[in-house]
Amino acid sequence: MSLFNQKLPEISGSYSQDSNIVLHEGDTYGFLRKLQDNLITLAITSPPYNIGKVYEKKAKITDYLAEQEKIIGELTRTLKDNGSICWQVGNYVDKGEVFPLDIFYYDIFKRAGLKLRNRIVWHFGHGLHASKRFSGRYETILWFTKTDDYIFNLDDIRIPSKYPGKRYYKGHRKGQPSCNPLGKNPSDIWEVLAQDWENEIWNIPNVKSNHPEKTVHPCQFPIELVERCVLALTNEGDWVLDPYCGVGSSLIAGVKNNRKVMGCDKEHEYTKTAKQRITDFYSGTLKMRPIGKQIFVPTGREKVSQVPIEWEEYSKRVKQ
Repeated sequence: MSLFNQKLPEISGSYSQDSNIVLHEGDTYGFLRKLQDNLITLAITSPPYNIGKVYEKKAKITDYLAEQEKIIGELTRTLKDNGSICWQVGNYVDKGEVFPLDIFYYDIFKRAGLKLRNRIVWHFGHGLHASKRFSGRYETILWFTKTDDYIFNLDDIRIPSKYPGKRYYKGHRKGQPSCNPLGKNPSDIWEVLAQDWENEIWNIPNVKSNHPEKTVHPCQFPIELVERCVLALTNEGDWVLDPYCGVGSSLIAGVKNNRKVMGCDKEHEYTKTAKQRITDFYSGTLKMRPIGKQIFVPTGREKVSQVPIEWEEYSKRVKQ
């Protein structure tokens, strides 16, 4: 039975026991401090990367990490014993030198007493082109749990077996099907694009200008990315929290799957957009990329995928 039995549930500005959707505009640390212990089943976010985006002030990396450690401490306190934290980060770049943020964050989470279950690579095929290093085309998701007794809904994330007709070739079950009829365990190596999560790579497109979910936010979470974590790491009716919710992709992924959701962001423009997107979801007008939809592959017939005539002339001159 759906938690949200009305067309558009109330979107509260602060948490209460009667809330189903909470969207708070303000400081993340102050918001988390007011939450009770052992409340959240999944905290999932993409925190500021400290690279000088419009919503952040670039600081020394030591100061940035110290601030984030305070946030992680509060998240750990509010997390249920069977809960998880998914922390999606990229790289901090200073004077051309790359600092992989997940490496720095690992020690912070360990000091909080959490245990790493997976380090997943989210691969995307488009982005800025670098001129003095290889162009970045991935970010990472660190999945930590509070205890060894955590939620992991394997059957909710099973995928079709590559060879469903395989059979045991020896032993007392010789000749019987060896695959699970519900599909295979995706393991810790995921390639969502091919519906075969085998490479610890989630091939999900990032939200760029032609993505159906694109909003005003410059570093927007794809709903599809969050949805996989929600399905695997929570049950219906659980609380999903995004402490840096931006335009609300995590909240939409949660309500779409009958979870209670909570988000916080200090930018008015983003929380305003998030509220509108939630409203659009319930009215059926929100544009979303369907989970598991394959990424478009050019056929070669499209003009934009054909080699420019100018390049052909250039190649001829080079070969002469």
